Amino acid sequence: MLEQVAFFVVAVVMLLAAFRVVTATNLVHTVLWLGVTLGGTAVAFILLEAHFLAAIQIILYTGGVLTLMLFGVMLTQRQQGVTTVGNPSHHLPAGFVLAAAVFAMLAGAIFRTPLPNAVAQGSNTRALGVAFLTEHVLAFEALSLLLLGAVLGAIVIARRRDAGDESEIAGPAIPARRKLEIGGSR
Repeated sequence: MLEQVAFFVVAVVMLLAAFRVVTATNLVHTVLWLGVTLGGTAVAFILLEAHFLAAIQIILYTGGVLTLMLFGVMLTQRQQGVTTVGNPSHHLPAGFVLAAAVFAMLAGAIFRTPLPNAVAQGSNTRALGVAFLTEHVLAFEALSLLLLGAVLGAIVIARRRDAGDESEIAGPAIPARRKLEIGGSR
């Protein structure tokens, strides 16, 4: 009974954090709320006694992807200070209808799927690791190239903006420094 209450609490926290991910206007806050959602998923895996999946969730998603997203946001938006985006939510009713349709589809698939009678005890972590590094090594390496491309793309976009914004930023900053020097010499 206590496990069900804990799972319910974790699910509610994850839903609230996911709601904040899509409604927050500050991009850094959005990424941090995503971190809460991904951390809640790791806790849900622990409650389901899937400790290996919880560790992978924390290492890859909560640690790796979240850090990559924070660096991406801060690299591409560092000149503006606070990174905000407009979130007018003009299509809120359509979003709710779409969310309800996806929920109904997933719930229907879950209820129609036959579950095994007993869960096999023990860990199959070694077999999973061998499968990742033998059968699925191409997908594993393709994902690493995709992430590398995303990082390089963020750096290139940030550098282009720096080159274009350099004259605008340097122009007003020089007279301000001169005023400070003149004011400081009195």
